[in-house]
Amino acid sequence: MSGKIRDQDAAAAERITRIPLKYPAPVAWWICFAFSLLLLLSFVVSATVLLISGVGVWGNNIPVNWGLAIANYIWFLGVGHAGTLISAMLLLLGAHWRNSLNRFAEAMTLFAVICAGLYPILHLGRPWFFYWIAPYPNTMTISPQFKSPLSWDFFAVLTYLTVSILFWYIGIIPDLAAVRDRARRRWQQVIYGLAALGWRGSARHWARWNQAYRLTAAIAVPLVVSVHSEISLLFAAGPIPGWTSTVFPPYFVLGAAFSGFAVVAMIAVVLRHALGLGMLVTDRHLDLLGRFLLATGLMTAYGYVAEVFDSLYGGELQEVGTLMDRLAGAYAFSYWSAVILNFLPLQLLWFESVRRQPPMLFLIGLSVTIGMWFERYMLLTTSLYRDYLVSSWGQYHPSVWEWGLYAGMLGVFLTPFLLFVRFLPVISTFEVEEALRETGDLRHA
Repeated sequence: MSGKIRDQDAAAAERITRIPLKYPAPVAWWICFAFSLLLLLSFVVSATVLLISGVGVWGNNIPVNWGLAIANYIWFLGVGHAGTLISAMLLLLGAHWRNSLNRFAEAMTLFAVICAGLYPILHLGRPWFFYWIAPYPNTMTISPQFKSPLSWDFFAVLTYLTVSILFWYIGIIPDLAAVRDRARRRWQQVIYGLAALGWRGSARHWARWNQAYRLTAAIAVPLVVSVHSEISLLFAAGPIPGWTSTVFPPYFVLGAAFSGFAVVAMIAVVLRHALGLGMLVTDRHLDLLGRFLLATGLMTAYGYVAEVFDSLYGGELQEVGTLMDRLAGAYAFSYWSAVILNFLPLQLLWFESVRRQPPMLFLIGLSVTIGMWFERYMLLTTSLYRDYLVSSWGQYHPSVWEWGLYAGMLGVFLTPFLLFVRFLPVISTFEVEEALRETGDLRHA
């Protein structure tokens, strides 16, 4: 049995570390990378127009001064939450099945948080003054307005981004050293060697690494709750109909995990097929992702029901009017799109045979990802476009530059993620090896 484990161990390590040195699907990667660069160009053009002309080029108006920028900010942050849950929380719980998913889930979190952080900065109108919302020493002795949601965003996103970078980089150091040791070209040895920070795999290195990795994981887990709870309070703390609900913090956290697991499932299916990782990202991993997706989806559905009950039970005229407007008003398409796309295909995940089919899991994840975007759009628009004063009512229509910036943000996400897939180990080699030694079976690694 020990010989078989060593063979599996070596095969797993060889398969993962060979990817950055000799990529198995270069043509497909270049096609995807070219498409991501095209999207990135859309970001450059849209951001340039914004900086020259101001936020007036967007469709924002009064009362809808939070448009796609804030909706996409919340959506991207939600996408990034599952990476922390899969990696940090399951690391602390000792769940070995995370080892085949955590590395690309962490990278997804990192790049999604970067995209999210760019939106409030661009939404300022004068983004070059974004540092004004930071408490820094200045000659005027002026401090940020800590009652402002912008200050909350600054601390929440910066903290989450910092911890995400540290957690991802600490975790990948041993694998960078493994790629360095297997590299044959001098420039690869130098680059991966510098990135590995002199890692030699000594007992002292492993002890210090394990302490740092677990400590960062322990910090990251509560951030999942605090960051999205802070975002929900941006809504719940204001006297806006449809937002003043105590259910928002858990509702937002669970919705974020729901959308995040959907994206992780999609990425797992694509990488499994594109890189030939069926021996590492097994049907069992897909089954577990499907279960998590179903569980968080049902919790999110409870939030929908609780929100409706809260409005009807409270009986406040404006709240009930907003609820009715969501169900049958001008933007009812966003509400029903969210309900249908989030919860109807999701019911197929009750069946194990569906959870273990990669195409079905991918399509369900895609449906949830789109549905959660509609939910964010619905929450913002339906609550803002009809204010307390009838004289301030107004329709909101995103402009072409808002859509261009959104497409560009997808490029900001995809471009570094594809570079990560191409040049870094997408699966944690040493953690898979460790799980193999303990379980003796790749299916549980």
